[in-house]
Amino acid sequence: MNRYNQLLALLVLCSAFVVWIPLFAGDFDAHYGVDYIVRDSGPLKADTYVPKDPGPHPGVLVVHGGAWRMGTRAQLSGVAQQLAQQGFSAVAISYRLAPKDKFPAQIEDCKAAVRWMRSHADELKLDPERIGGFGYSAGAHLVTLLGTTDVEDGLEGVEDPASEPSTRLQAVVGGGTPCDFRVMPPEYRWLSFWLGGTRGEVADQYRLASPASFVTADDPPMFFFHGENDDLVPITQPQGMCQIMEHAHVPAELYVVPKLGHIAAGMDRTALTKCIEFLSVQLKKQASP
Repeated sequence: MNRYNQLLALLVLCSAFVVWIPLFAGDFDAHYGVDYIVRDSGPLKADTYVPKDPGPHPGVLVVHGGAWRMGTRAQLSGVAQQLAQQGFSAVAISYRLAPKDKFPAQIEDCKAAVRWMRSHADELKLDPERIGGFGYSAGAHLVTLLGTTDVEDGLEGVEDPASEPSTRLQAVVGGGTPCDFRVMPPEYRWLSFWLGGTRGEVADQYRLASPASFVTADDPPMFFFHGENDDLVPITQPQGMCQIMEHAHVPAELYVVPKLGHIAAGMDRTALTKCIEFLSVQLKKQASP
């Protein structure tokens, strides 16, 4: 087993255990197993965490990790609860997994979830003009790709996306984030289960899956956090993404979690605090009338 396959195996085994526990009790309503879209394989479900006060609140889509092939929306239930305690309407989703459903199924589901949030803004007590994304590892990749793509990028997964609510986000937070698969060695097969082949065989899939390949000046501000000793996702991934965004004049920030690796950094409370502060600044500063 080569080094890349070893890292993938470790990521698959470990990332299902990245769970944050709420720091304190708050006042919100939780609803579990709500259908947000029906695919050929069946309904995809979401858990919603909505503050009890009237709102409207900024919304946050919460996307779990698991190397695009495993994991559940319960992984980040602690994050979603903490967001609700801080005045966000949080929606944690399940999405289709590889290898049964290869890319772009996962980003299509994330986009469907944002459309569902906007279509159900009243019952979620959220402001449809203020929606952010939060994810870790593979989930961070998905919300970052969600933040950099739009209708014209061909990842919408609906016949007429222009007739549906927008999937545009107003802020993105990602931890342990893979951002650019175009730098993968062309012969390595460790993402074939998800992207359908090596980069040498299906280069366009690796480009389409790379948030860094879609950065434009109208993208939302982004905050990344990353373990200093992360051996699974190189820290050069968010560093390179921040540089690309800086060149496009899009605000981007990277917080390096001292001395921690991929899994431990995902449970760092200082990082979570910084994430919520960033979302508060970006999403609460300008409420819709």
